[in-house]
Amino acid sequence: MKRIFSILIIMSVGHSWSQSEFHNFGNLQIHDEGQIGFHVNLQNDGAFNQNLGLAGFYNSTESLFIYGTEIPKFFDMEVEVPNHLNLLINTEVENSLSYISGDIVTPRLSPSISLDFLGDSFYVLESDFQNTDGYASYDGSNEFSFPIGADNKLRPLITPVRTSNLKFSAAYFNEDPNFPSTFTEGFNTNNFEGILNVISDFEFWDFDGSNETIVTLTWEQSSGIDDLVSNLDELRVVGWHIADQEWKDLGNSSVSGSFLSGQISSFIFNPNEYEVITFGSLKTSDELEVYNLISPNGDGLNDVFVIDGITLFDNEVKIFNRWGNKVFETRNYQNDWNGFANTGRIFGKGEALPVGTYFYTVELKDENLNFAGWLYINY
Repeated sequence: MKRIFSILIIMSVGHSWSQSEFHNFGNLQIHDEGQIGFHVNLQNDGAFNQNLGLAGFYNSTESLFIYGTEIPKFFDMEVEVPNHLNLLINTEVENSLSYISGDIVTPRLSPSISLDFLGDSFYVLESDFQNTDGYASYDGSNEFSFPIGADNKLRPLITPVRTSNLKFSAAYFNEDPNFPSTFTEGFNTNNFEGILNVISDFEFWDFDGSNETIVTLTWEQSSGIDDLVSNLDELRVVGWHIADQEWKDLGNSSVSGSFLSGQISSFIFNPNEYEVITFGSLKTSDELEVYNLISPNGDGLNDVFVIDGITLFDNEVKIFNRWGNKVFETRNYQNDWNGFANTGRIFGKGEALPVGTYFYTVELKDENLNFAGWLYINY
């Protein structure tokens, strides 16, 4: 690849990695179509955030570091450092990032330090061996798949399109949440709300942000999804609730794939209320039979939501749309719900709900049993 110039001769400093560095004290700028190559560490203590063109980091034998007191912002950035490019300060990408070789590593003990993607920025060439090992953030309105991983596993977390720029950050941990390496306390997978059945002890994500969102998690064969559920419809996104100190159901608004690989999306939730998230499964009941399709069109067939056997129990039924908004609730359900909302802010009371997938929860009071599932409305 053609390079206009390359930083090779710079001054030495006495840091622990005993390697030369480029030290920016003042105002450095890459002009349009300009290219600069760093074969040594970058210490940035001056302005380096009005850049166009390409900044590349290249070293075939040693690790490289970016650190200093001022955040650098690169328009296009590429990384070819097989022994890792380490970020000790936030580093921003305004347009594109190419993972040519090696991971970009951020300090997991300092989650505020991350690789930061801005606006319409994107990345290419990510893989199990080329990703962000640590924290990445995105500040924008597009759908974004975080290029995060650990231990030679790329395990993206995805956020959807938004109406305005919002910032979220995420990191993947290939660890048992009971014994996390960089958190002060574990997240007991035996401590969960009654609707849940099993919590994964293979892996988890740290996902942070101050605005409500849906999140999509991905899995592969090593995730052990077949140990959690016998049917993917029973799979859930779950989160460790900070205030209640237990795992809670964050929903299943869509799921695709197989036990070997796939992805699942949550309902809307506030990441700030949860320390970490992972996979879980729902309780099921052999005492009840649920008919998942209703078509309330008055033809006498499937006009109401039927749960065979529920009238024998003191029960409470709630129904939610795919974003987690409650649209119906009742005590002592009598198999008479015909698809009309009776609660919530999205639809008015007495309003027919649109065609689509919904989710129910059932609590059998005397049995101390909670379980959940999905249903489909089609007129």
